[in-house]
Amino acid sequence: MTIAKVEVERFSLTSLKPFDAVVAALKSAVGQPNMAEFFKETRATKSFTDLERVVQSGLGRTDLMLFAEFDLGDILRRETGSKTPKIIRFVVGNPLIMKEMVKHVPDAGSYAPVTVLIDERPDGVHVSYDKMESYLLHYGSSEALTVARNLDAKITTLLRECAS
Repeated sequence: MTIAKVEVERFSLTSLKPFDAVVAALKSAVGQPNMAEFFKETRATKSFTDLERVVQSGLGRTDLMLFAEFDLGDILRRETGSKTPKIIRFVVGNPLIMKEMVKHVPDAGSYAPVTVLIDERPDGVHVSYDKMESYLLHYGSSEALTVARNLDAKITTLLRECAS
């Protein structure tokens, strides 16, 4: 049995835009394929070229897609009966980017696709992301780190756009 400590860097910023506007900006920038159909199509491909075509068709302008959305605030609001807090966890990524990291560091599959958290607080809307580079740093793979840094840049650019 092995237990490793992983130190994670969190990218976070606060937006003065309304919560719904930040969420809409994120959703407009990433592809939103029907995931059941997407996975059915990827499993049916006969070649890597066909797989790439299916993946590309599901990506948004940021080369990312939305895999899942969890409205955590809805669960909290049901308990309190109030209209706040608004908190949504988005799972976003690109299977082709994930493949490149996993090829060099199999454990990267534990961290990709990535989570983006958007939550409303008294000081504004917080947008947060745990940087992939920090997850993979201790594995020592320069190849995986290059891919992770590129993914981090893609995600943090997206979040800056959504928040501004």
